[in-house]
Amino acid sequence: MFEKVWNNYRVKEYGLFSEYYPNTYKPDLTYFQDSARKAQKVSFLWPMSGVFSSVNLLAELDPRNYSVYQDSMVKAVEMYYDDQRTPPGYQAYPVCFEKVDRYYDDNGLVGIDYIDAYKSAKNPVYLAKAKEVMTFIMSGWDDNYGGAVSWLEGHKDQKPACSNGKATVLALKLYEETKEQQYLDLGLRYYNWMMEHLLDDSLNIIWNSLLTEKGEVQQHAYTYNTGTMIQAAVRLYRFTGEEKFLKEAREMAEGSYRYYVKTTPEGVVYISDLPWFVTVLFRGYQDLYEIDGDTKYVDAIIASADYAWEHARDVAGLIYNDWTGRNDEKTKPKWLLDESCMIEVYTRAAMIRGEIE
Repeated sequence: MFEKVWNNYRVKEYGLFSEYYPNTYKPDLTYFQDSARKAQKVSFLWPMSGVFSSVNLLAELDPRNYSVYQDSMVKAVEMYYDDQRTPPGYQAYPVCFEKVDRYYDDNGLVGIDYIDAYKSAKNPVYLAKAKEVMTFIMSGWDDNYGGAVSWLEGHKDQKPACSNGKATVLALKLYEETKEQQYLDLGLRYYNWMMEHLLDDSLNIIWNSLLTEKGEVQQHAYTYNTGTMIQAAVRLYRFTGEEKFLKEAREMAEGSYRYYVKTTPEGVVYISDLPWFVTVLFRGYQDLYEIDGDTKYVDAIIASADYAWEHARDVAGLIYNDWTGRNDEKTKPKWLLDESCMIEVYTRAAMIRGEIE
């Protein structure tokens, strides 16, 4: 999968990646706050981060073969770095092309990628970058509704799980690597806000956002929002030893399993969400598995991904957006984020199965 993504999506001229394969496909992209935008000559930051995350995992497991790709990804992400606004941060499209918005959730991804890169490479520059991202995210903090940050810099209309959940995980990963108390304190601030405002106590899943203009919770559910909080809860349990955090991790794992894991009439297990969203949930499930040793939750995602490998690959060997293969996507253009995350999924599956250490 790594070879397919690197060879099919890489835009060598810029050292970046295309939004879709083939790169001639330029649809409207709808994952922005203001309006849809057409796909450009290279991808926006979010899909590119999926490659960075996958490379980090491979480089951690096999530095001899993958550290060179990690170096390439650092060069790539720095093309999105904007130091003309204060504080510096990462914008949604490379600065060499145009000035665009800066999203707090995008920056959370960059920060997590950098602290993960630091974990394997021990390059102090990566740690400094992760800390700088945390500073940028905190610049968006306000005390309205008890704290937290918005989605987009300069807009205060919502406080979403995507921005605040990633900030939680970033802060706790920073603490994990530095043991600096300020990051544990920050992680707890974000975690407590998320659990107070966005946790559904009956379903044990995380809702999408607090709409601050209306003062109500947007009850859209995406797997990755619960996944980030499972990751956070497991880390807080490891750091503090408090059983409450392990209990909450288990409750969210079970809640998300009941809410998202489905079975087709033909008996195929699948998770009803976008592949990258499922990947983030998988991270949380794997973290909990490493504490509990219970394979129930990771097995569901591995089974679904295994089925996709056998029954939902196109003519280029890329995985369908729909892992069940019920829709024919053999010739449909494939989004970078849908494919780059599969590298991570199969690598994590190999780790859990004991195929690699």
